[in-house]
Amino acid sequence: MAKQLVSDELWDMVEPLLPPVPPRPKGGRPRVEDRAALTGILFVLRSGIPWEMLPAEMGCGSGMTCWRRLRDWHEAGVWQRLHQVLLDRLGQAGQLDWSRASLD
Repeated sequence: MAKQLVSDELWDMVEPLLPPVPPRPKGGRPRVEDRAALTGILFVLRSGIPWEMLPAEMGCGSGMTCWRRLRDWHEAGVWQRLHQVLLDRLGQAGQLDWSRASLD
């Protein structure tokens, strides 16, 4: 069994930061679940493969679907808010050493 890329703990941090799903009044193809898209995004970013080479067997949708979700979430500020959430959690746990920080 492959290692799970999106743990329950990570998903619990990311899910509340995601924008609402846009309405689709005309129907169409079912939307890939956000957690599956995040799995595809992390797989591509960690492995370095091209988006179009994302294996369909992973159930993450196409590479283009994951790339679009990455783009949309970036534009919605999800990654910036996640960065802040992670810094806050590390700070509360005493895991940040600000004496080694740099500000530009």
